[in-house]
Order: sequence, then structure tokens, then C-alpha cells
Amino acid sequence: MSVLQKKSALFSFIFGFDVFLIDRVHKFYQLDIEGWSGGEYVQFLPFLDYTMVWNRGISYGLLGNLPQPAIMVILGVALAMLVWWWTTAKDFLPRLGLALALGGALSNIVDRVFYGAVADFFHLFWGDRAFFVFNLADLAITLGALILILDTLLPKRQLNT
Repeated sequence: MSVLQKKSALFSFIFGFDVFLIDRVHKFYQLDIEGWSGGEYVQFLPFLDYTMVWNRGISYGLLGNLPQPAIMVILGVALAMLVWWWTTAKDFLPRLGLALALGGALSNIVDRVFYGAVADFFHLFWGDRAFFVFNLADLAITLGALILILDTLLPKRQLNT
């Protein structure tokens, strides 16, 4: 591993850890200090409310009817694949995207271990149309996925060997 690859690995690891830490602090504050337990609501913007719901599914409630042990197995396999991809990635951009996704995924897994569901807080809607409720970890996972898509669309430099 070159020095540049080591630096990109370290930087992306720190970035992913920061995502994990920020989401954990936010959830600790809302759940443990403010005492939110579900159903609380604060009108925030014309298209975004601050509320609290428990997500028992995977992403945006997907597979919510599966038992939590089955969801944990699915998440464990996905997490292992992301970790493997992150460790084998050679470029900074995919490492960054993967680190964001890993930091967010790990925080959501902590929710499942301690609460049996994921705490979501931000309700996105337009008029009468509700889209979804998400948390900071979900935002990081989505941003990480977008970075990975961007990486596949960008032209790659060819190195002369």
C-alpha cells in the first residue's frame, strides 16, 4: 500500500468514524437527554419536520415485517461486504463513499442492538405527499452511495507502468 493509499484510508476512516459519532451523539441527546420515545413532532421547514419514529425495517422501512434477527443477518452480511470493499479499494473517492456508508450503517446497527429498531427524526414531504423519515446516519449512507455512483461515472486516469 502506497503512502497516498494509507493517507486516504486513514482520512476516510476518520470521516466514517465522525459520521458514526455525530449520529450517536444526536440520538443520545434526543432519546436519553430529551426523552423522546416516538411520536414527538416539531414543525421545522415547509418540507421538513423534526419528529421521532422507530424504523423496524432496513432502508425506509423495507422488509419491516421480517424478525429482527433476520434483519441483523442481512445487515451483517452487507456490512462485511462493505468493509471488504473499503479495505481493498485503492482510490480515495470510493473509500470516502464507503466510509460514509459504513459509519452510518454501524450507528443504525447500534440502534437495533440497543432499541430493536432505528431511531429516525427527519420527515421529508412536499404538500400532502410524505416521502420518508430518516436520520443523520441514513443521510451519510445516501451520500456515500452517491459518491460511489459518481466514482463509477468519472473517467479513470490510466497510469503508465
